[in-house]
Amino acid sequence: MEIVIALVAALLFALGSVLQQKAGMDEPEASEGSGSGLLLRMARRPVWLAGIAADALGFAGQAIALTIGRLAVVQPVLAFSMVFALPLGNRLTGQRVTRSDVGAALLVSFSLVAFLAFANPTGGRDDAPLGQWLVAGAVCGGLCVPLVLAAKRSRPAVKAALLGSATGILFGLSAALTKAVGDQFTVGVFEIFTHWHIYALAAIGYVSMTFNQMALTTGVLAPALATSMAIDPIASVVLGTTLLDESLHESTVGVIATILALTAALAGMAILARTSEGAVASKPGSGTALGETSAGRA
Repeated sequence: MEIVIALVAALLFALGSVLQQKAGMDEPEASEGSGSGLLLRMARRPVWLAGIAADALGFAGQAIALTIGRLAVVQPVLAFSMVFALPLGNRLTGQRVTRSDVGAALLVSFSLVAFLAFANPTGGRDDAPLGQWLVAGAVCGGLCVPLVLAAKRSRPAVKAALLGSATGILFGLSAALTKAVGDQFTVGVFEIFTHWHIYALAAIGYVSMTFNQMALTTGVLAPALATSMAIDPIASVVLGTTLLDESLHESTVGVIATILALTAALAGMAILARTSEGAVASKPGSGTALGETSAGRA
């Protein structure tokens, strides 16, 4: 059941991502700059708000799936957002999607599913001691900071990939927090407000949304989604095993198969970033590439 719910959430997340990108393309002046003010400017756009609404519904589905399932099971399934997003991007934003893009997206998605199958996660818990959460948060933050700093002076495709990577890391951390909050919610509606997890989730969620919007407004959909949706499940599996005590397959064959599946996923991600570097989406009804606008702002 959690896999079906996660697939529905993946579709909603894909729709949300494409609509948020469309908002930046239709009104490029609103997406200029970065930081906390970016979301406030984008919130004036109905299309962007529609994307946020789709994301909110997707998050609700993700929360339900995480409450009844394991972190290392639900998050890899959400990688299918990448497959759903490419045709949606082609339809709604004029994003050029090549056969290589589609093939690479399928490679990433199915490789992550294979990773899940071979890893065979079992056991686990819904929460961890505060000290372990702090260590996990510090590690995730330490990985994100250099990625965001490097993205500032990078060309659009590389910038999208770097920001997407930071987004994926924070998505994984948010998913772990969501699982803890979901367990508290089953005790009582107001129970979640008596614990720190919901407030940390809100803060990290806001930062990850900002990074995600910055990646999408580069105009290069594929590498932004490829990195965030590939690194998200990888970060989730790492957090699931180290923070929430979920166990993976321990046989030699299982370990080798898991590594191969992960390598294939990363290869697909690299193909997406390379083939999409020159295929920047254009504003509907205009001949000006958003990538050119982004380059002009850099």
